[in-house]
Amino acid sequence: MGEECKGGSPAPLVVRGEDDGEVDEAAAAEKLYEDVPPMPLMALNHISRLCKSVDASVRFYVRALGFVLIHRPPALDFSGAWLFNYGVGIHLVQRDDARRAPDVSPAAGELDPMDNHISFQCEDMGAMERRLKEMGIKHMKRTINEEEGSPIDQLFFKDPDGFMIEICNCENLELVPAGALGRLRLPRDRHNPPLRIPTDAAAADD
Repeated sequence: MGEECKGGSPAPLVVRGEDDGEVDEAAAAEKLYEDVPPMPLMALNHISRLCKSVDASVRFYVRALGFVLIHRPPALDFSGAWLFNYGVGIHLVQRDDARRAPDVSPAAGELDPMDNHISFQCEDMGAMERRLKEMGIKHMKRTINEEEGSPIDQLFFKDPDGFMIEICNCENLELVPAGALGRLRLPRDRHNPPLRIPTDAAAADD
């Protein structure tokens, strides 16, 4: 985490390399972005998971995290499911002998925040923790960055296949770019895919 300077510019961020030597990120930024053209990417679209049971994973992501099941393109002729909410999709694919997922820690295994994981921003950490308790989902709770004056609450747990998920209120942490400010893209008008509501569903909501 970068240090904050009261009443002035943020202190330069530093990273520690394999040789444990500190590198001034602000000074190194220009070299890092040399010969890198502006990219046409806009936002995270979806993550994809191989599942032991697509049905079990659908129930988990719907009931624990509030995702919504959406239609998959008919051209996808293999077993799976698509879910969407919060501006991001989750694509689930049924595992079989031809599609073997890399080994992950079992869902009932130890919770290690250093494991690979995805993280969701949360506006009510208490409500999220209550939901995990209601569903009997093993989870780890911790708070970091308190000494910096911007505490971040975190909840860690696993989906049915053992993939780590984090819930956090990371809006408490100010992001301080280490140079290259002009490269940041925060799209507002094209972030989400277009939403088409079937006419019968719209009528039912009236």
